[in-house]
Amino acid sequence: MRQQTEQGNYGQFCPVAMAAEIVCSKWTALLLRELLTGPARFNDLRRGVPKMSPTLLSKRLKELEEAGVISARGKDRTGAAEYRLTAAGEDLRPVVMSLGNWGQRWIESSLSLKNLDPSLLMWDMRRNIAPTTLPDRRCTVQFVYPELTAGRNTWWLVIERGDVDLCSVDPGFEIDLYVSGALRSMTAVWMGHVTLKSEVDAGRIVLTGDKGLSRSMHSWLGLSPFAKEKTRLAS
Repeated sequence: MRQQTEQGNYGQFCPVAMAAEIVCSKWTALLLRELLTGPARFNDLRRGVPKMSPTLLSKRLKELEEAGVISARGKDRTGAAEYRLTAAGEDLRPVVMSLGNWGQRWIESSLSLKNLDPSLLMWDMRRNIAPTTLPDRRCTVQFVYPELTAGRNTWWLVIERGDVDLCSVDPGFEIDLYVSGALRSMTAVWMGHVTLKSEVDAGRIVLTGDKGLSRSMHSWLGLSPFAKEKTRLAS
């Protein structure tokens, strides 16, 4: 594994210092978080870190590749490479998960809920949908966040044959389930700060449409991988 030689390194032989030179630069931990879910192309990674500039993303990917943490394999017809963790990168999984669990445990939920982003929430939800718990047919779920402006307030998840697509424009399919509520409420559910049932019972999230999909939403929605830490602390 090659050592990163970026200007401004710590200049210490300590393994903590050497590891920090690779994984502690800005955005790197979030890129690792994205890659823990599986191989991804450049545009997939951009959706997971939407506030990171394309130039900096390219720089960080190059640094991680030079450090032996990720590898770029193959190219599609557009010339886009697929990035995936190497054995060294996969070995960082417990490190990243522990960091997330620490944040879930010790950082006030009110602080995390200040950073609301509908596109990031929907992208994360899309990746964690459990399609095997849904009916064996195409299911289209429309999410509406009434307080947001047009272009940001309506999203669609289309689940069919195990594939989940996220759409920011109407895909044209019949809607099976409508989900309406404040972005803060849905984010709180996703993060495990509150339950879907409690938000529905309080009227902060409204489910309309297919009764079966509505009743089983808590199982197919899937939550943040760090929501389990909140559940563990509450038990």
